[in-house]
Amino acid sequence: MTARHCNVSHNSAERPRVRCQLTVACSHRQVTNMASWIIQMTVMVLSVFTSSSQGKRDKEIYCSACKAIVDELNYSISQVDPKKTVNVGGFRLNPDGTMKDKKVPLARSETHLSELLDGVCNSMSDYASMWTPIQRLKFACESVVEELEDDIISLFSQDTEHVHQELCNTVSDYCKDSRHTNQEL
Repeated sequence: MTARHCNVSHNSAERPRVRCQLTVACSHRQVTNMASWIIQMTVMVLSVFTSSSQGKRDKEIYCSACKAIVDELNYSISQVDPKKTVNVGGFRLNPDGTMKDKKVPLARSETHLSELLDGVCNSMSDYASMWTPIQRLKFACESVVEELEDDIISLFSQDTEHVHQELCNTVSDYCKDSRHTNQEL
């Protein structure tokens, strides 16, 4: 039930003022229903924010992306002629007039690895599935590459064994608690 009460006040220097007050009378049942609705809406809003923040870092997708990056880089490196080398070093003259440079396999050079990383996420469509859509996997791949680029280059240039384990479990923790820790994609 609602009621409206209005008062009129007169002041000789001003116009008359009308002040109204609206009073709402609710039954206990209506108050309980309203409180229940507010609680339900609050829970719904909180669950949306919670699930969206967890979705940003879905460990399984990031673990899959990390492993796919390692697989793709290993494959690309294996396709390079092992006889090809590149000179690395400062290209500065030593005091005796000689230059100190070092030859490393092209496949494991930082320059080549950087080029491979630039395009590695384009191949994520090969790893997408019904459970892991391509857009989410590609985004996770790009995030992993951006965050771990220096570590990835370091591990591959040193020809580290067990790169999956080292990069995806030790360096990044993406697969540390995953049920896919020792499985292929």
